Amino acid sequence: MKITGIHAWRVDLQLSEPYTIAFETIERATNIFLRLETDGPVVGYGCAAPDIEITGETGTSVERALRESVEPMLLGTDPTRIEQQLTALREPLGDEPSAKAAVDMALHDILGKVAGLPLWRLLGGYRDRILTSVTIGILPEEETIAKAHYYIAQGFRSLKLKGGADVDLDIARVIKVREAIGNEIELRFDANQGYSFEESVRFVEETSRADLKLLEQPTSGSELDLLGQVTDVVDIPVMADESFLTLRDAFRLAGDDLVDMLNVKLMKVGGISEALRIIAIARAARMEVMLGCMDEAA
Repeated sequence: MKITGIHAWRVDLQLSEPYTIAFETIERATNIFLRLETDGPVVGYGCAAPDIEITGETGTSVERALRESVEPMLLGTDPTRIEQQLTALREPLGDEPSAKAAVDMALHDILGKVAGLPLWRLLGGYRDRILTSVTIGILPEEETIAKAHYYIAQGFRSLKLKGGADVDLDIARVIKVREAIGNEIELRFDANQGYSFEESVRFVEETSRADLKLLEQPTSGSELDLLGQVTDVVDIPVMADESFLTLRDAFRLAGDDLVDMLNVKLMKVGGISEALRIIAIARAARMEVMLGCMDEAA
């Protein structure tokens, strides 16, 4: 089997419901869709969701990378030799993780179709259900509570609240949400790098009665040791997100015992293959993993 055609196209999606996090309000999402054609009936699809703040990419840079690096290197190659193709693309796509993720996804899509198996089974999945959280962006207190009730009515049993812009408002909002929804629903909190060390500690202490299950990325993603200091002193699990993009970052976080959990996103780490390596590092360090997402449509 050989790759005979590579097609990419951009879609700028208007979100039906914009959301706010500590450092921006997201109203639109750029997705670059990728189609890999073969000399047989099988076609593979992937998707890139670049984010200049997280992955350092733009829609334009991803389109250029797919056109100038991916197309000439993949045409005529065997798509079922996934690691061979991704290894060849490692250097050209070193600064374009979501572009690499799109290629990785499309290659895995082809492999699953050739094998006649859904990808989750091919990768060793065995569960028929998992707990998934739904995210509530930064909203005024009453709107946050209303949104929480809405999602609970839909069947969600885990809510992740965004914050990080104002620690005092965040503390009050978390406590009010807990009071409004009772104790049966799991609550998580993501500060998206918005806090100092002191604010992180105070937030955890003053929301203790809300029984938060984890605190995600309270401090700057570039200051790994500071994140480790928070982990050392608070009594709830701390999860890294913006603090790692690469396998090396994950190894540093795990090796130095700087966090309790990792939020693995295909767009920032470069796809399924790299995500599996990061998960292996987390397991070796007895860290838990959450599979997160950017604003990809596929």
